[in-house]
Amino acid sequence: MNHPTPAFASADPDRRFWATAGLGLAALVLPTFWDFLFGEWASYSQGHEVLLLAAGAWLFYRQADTIAALPDRPATWGPILVLSLGLLFYALGRTQQFLRVEILSLFFILAALLACFKGWAVLRHTWFVLLFLLFVVPLPFSVILIVTGPMKEAVSVVASTVLGWVGYPVGHVGVVITVGQYQLLVAEACAGLHSMFILEAMGLLYSNLMNHQSWLRNVLLAVLVVPLSFLANVLRVMILVVVTYHFGDRVGQGFLHNFAGLVLFGLALALIGGADRALGAVLPERYRR
Repeated sequence: MNHPTPAFASADPDRRFWATAGLGLAALVLPTFWDFLFGEWASYSQGHEVLLLAAGAWLFYRQADTIAALPDRPATWGPILVLSLGLLFYALGRTQQFLRVEILSLFFILAALLACFKGWAVLRHTWFVLLFLLFVVPLPFSVILIVTGPMKEAVSVVASTVLGWVGYPVGHVGVVITVGQYQLLVAEACAGLHSMFILEAMGLLYSNLMNHQSWLRNVLLAVLVVPLSFLANVLRVMILVVVTYHFGDRVGQGFLHNFAGLVLFGLALALIGGADRALGAVLPERYRR
């Protein structure tokens, strides 16, 4: 008597492999990012990681046909070694609670899985996605302290100076801005290191989607993201100071504080688009495309 062949066994071997590899990768990724975004490591998260992960998944989806069209390659010792090291470092980071080691190991595991079956040539098509996803890795706290200090003071100086020019009774001492009877502390969130980090990622994504062939235009746009992000953060602080002066501290530090963060990203992305158009207008013809 003939027994029916299970649907999974009769499926396309390529689909079976990708389903198995995808489930195995998900078994590593999901616990890590659940702990990072909602669990014991949530204090390291800045809230933009879900957006970056969603954008990275979409970028991979855009490359799916290109990756599938690459010829299959037998697994060689190079990708297998990288995969083994990635799994080893994942186990180390997971068991010893080294969050950055745990997250970084996932990038090596993903790259090695692709290379095991498509060869290293697959990285020519996926390098940007892997680079983009590195922005998910949280910055070391020591770096945040070193860089954010001068940035907080610079933001408070520029914001208070500009508001003083237009007639507001504003002063500052270090990172504390005084307006009328209120005092506002320019904290790490307002200083903009994290927002610069994500906006740099968004700037790279913008350049990739625009598909400019000019390396000069792409490099200049990536560099311009830093001052544009600083400008957007200054405008955010100015909005909060003006709102606090007219409507009180409760309004300035309540819903509008978080809403100003959304305005910041919208404004910064608009500035990035404007800067790109300006570069297209001023660069020599051979560097515009």
